[in-house]
This record gives sequence, C-alpha cells and structure tokens, in this order.
Amino acid sequence: MITMPVSDASSLDADPAVLLKSVRPNIVQSIRAYRVEQLQEAAETTGQHFLYANLSEATTKQEVLETIARSFLFPKHFGKNLDALHDCLTDVVHGGGPQPGFVVVLEQLPATQRFDKEARETLLDVFRDAADFWAERGVAFRVFYSFL
Repeated sequence: MITMPVSDASSLDADPAVLLKSVRPNIVQSIRAYRVEQLQEAAETTGQHFLYANLSEATTKQEVLETIARSFLFPKHFGKNLDALHDCLTDVVHGGGPQPGFVVVLEQLPATQRFDKEARETLLDVFRDAADFWAERGVAFRVFYSFL
C-alpha cells in the first residue's frame, strides 16, 4: 500500500478540512504547494476566519500595512504600524469574544529596496507573535505567505 505524506497539499483536494489538520494549528509558513482557493475553502469548511491580502502592488512598509489593513477590514483608526497590526490581530479580535480560528494568507510579499528581507521578517514576526497569542488561548492561527 502506498501512502501520501500528510504535507503533500495535492493529496488534500478531496476534503478541505483535512488540509488544516495536516498543518500545525499555530504557525507562520510559506504557502508552498497550497493554493489560496484551497486554503479559503478549508477555512470556510471548518468555520474559521479567512484573511487574505494580495501585496503585489505594495513596495514599502507603509503600503504593506495599508494593504493588510484594508484587506482584513481593520478599524479606520488602525495606526498603520507594527504595534497596531499586532493589536488588531490579537487584542481587538480577542475582545470580540470566542474565535473559531484563523487562516491568513499574505500573498506576494514585496522584495524591494524599501521593503527588504529584514522588513519582511519583522512583519512575519508580528504574525508569529499573534500565532503564539492565539496558541495560548487554544485558537488556531495559521499564516501562509509567498514572496513576489
């Protein structure tokens, strides 16, 4: 009998809920073989929030934060800085009551002189901190990203 490894996203097409069971519940990772539509369907099937931002037009930290805020429907008072991003991903949402879980996709993070590797890692660290925050509360927070 041949078995497919659980991490092989192509083997998960039949049942979207299986996809999320194959990924640690609180992680920030490259999107790799997963497709955005597949992740969205898995989130919807399991009743989790699906947050998606296409960052292909962003070239600076400010534009990245503005695109995330607009895509994730953050409050108008969002401060457009990394601390405010963390607050919106954690405290603001946590204050809204019990959460079913999150599937976050950051597609095409820029690789520009004004948003370099260090800026990308700092941004992803905010999402890692949010994943830790939700892990402490027993809520799944999975982040998938790709680079432009």
